[in-house]
Amino acid sequence: MSLAQPRTVDDLLNYRLSRLFSASGAMIIRLCEGRYGITRREWRLIALLAAHGAMSPSELAQRAHLERARTSRHITELAARKLIRRLPVAEDGRRAQVELTARGRQLYEQLFPQSVGFHREVLSVLSSAELQAFEGALAKLTEHAERIAAARPVPEKADRRHGGARRLREA
Repeated sequence: MSLAQPRTVDDLLNYRLSRLFSASGAMIIRLCEGRYGITRREWRLIALLAAHGAMSPSELAQRAHLERARTSRHITELAARKLIRRLPVAEDGRRAQVELTARGRQLYEQLFPQSVGFHREVLSVLSSAELQAFEGALAKLTEHAERIAAARPVPEKADRRHGGARRLREA
């Protein structure tokens, strides 16, 4: 395998990161769904609200790297389970902030240490120097990818409202 000279999909950075995410995320997914009855995306929203406090649904979607519509559905589901609540913005009745409830905070305080445990277990194979180099490389790659995405957005988008990705057009 070579990141520098990809020959197959197995050599592509995104595929390799996806494999890592899938393998390491499986433990969290089972815990979230099996013990706590929430999805990994719902867990992400809860963890972001715990870390950063109340915010607008749009800001939450942006921080979570999720589409606004999907975030809105998750907010509705989490509010129905009394894990988060919507707070109307006084100056503008159309806007709201979302925040954790006491129940949501309790779930976070139970689940976060377990997530940290899985995190440490996965990273335990790296030496301190390797971990520091990996953190630096990851930050550098993320910043560069974000600059590329902002400078050269792909104009085609999937029509997710009508069954997912667009199909390839016949030539």
